[in-house]
Amino acid sequence: MRLEKISIVLVGTTHPGNIGAAARAMHNMCFNRLVLVDPQCPVGEVAYARASGANSVLNERQTFGSLVQAIADCDCVIATSARRRSLAWPELNPGTMSEKLVEMGDSSRVALVFGREHSGLTNEELQLCNYMLSIPANPEFSSLNLASAIQIVCYEIYRRQAIRPEATVPDAQDLPATSAETEGYFAQLQQALESSGFLNPEQPGLIMQRLRRLYLRSELTRNEVNILRGILSAIEKRRD
Repeated sequence: MRLEKISIVLVGTTHPGNIGAAARAMHNMCFNRLVLVDPQCPVGEVAYARASGANSVLNERQTFGSLVQAIADCDCVIATSARRRSLAWPELNPGTMSEKLVEMGDSSRVALVFGREHSGLTNEELQLCNYMLSIPANPEFSSLNLASAIQIVCYEIYRRQAIRPEATVPDAQDLPATSAETEGYFAQLQQALESSGFLNPEQPGLIMQRLRRLYLRSELTRNEVNILRGILSAIEKRRD
């Protein structure tokens, strides 16, 4: 896939220097799509100083109020996390992640999501993602600063991109479903499960989380999402 189709998404960043250092790390590896989600600091003099000349990345940044908005047009969303979660998520390391991205078509859009400096991503934010990316490190001191983590991830993709095979053009029906399309399906699925009595709307528990994991792991295409939504609509119409 093309590097300009990959967004580096920073969620709730609290220090402008980290945003500038992230821009520098991106620019080193030919990445230019920086997305900020609910930043907790201004992007001003400190950020530009730490960017060390990667001004174009900062100038062209996009800002959103929520992660849902930021990744709406993305076909694949990969979250970075050093924490183990109670519900296991499909996991990649930088090498397997770069291999997966190279296999994707040039029209695909990908988001690599980095969480808050001190607390990372919430479980709710992780559930919006297809995969969780972990960078192997000293188990007794595994916390990387933001720019270092971005540099490692971007380098792996850049290196793999240089030796990738000739890309093929997928059939239009086989294009990956975007995050917004899959979220629309999840909302319809939950509504159907609640109206059928299978789910308690007050206490859905882990069922929807597990269904999310199942479907996101399957990497649904747009055509498959349309089929699944059509099935739900037909069932609902028949019941009514």
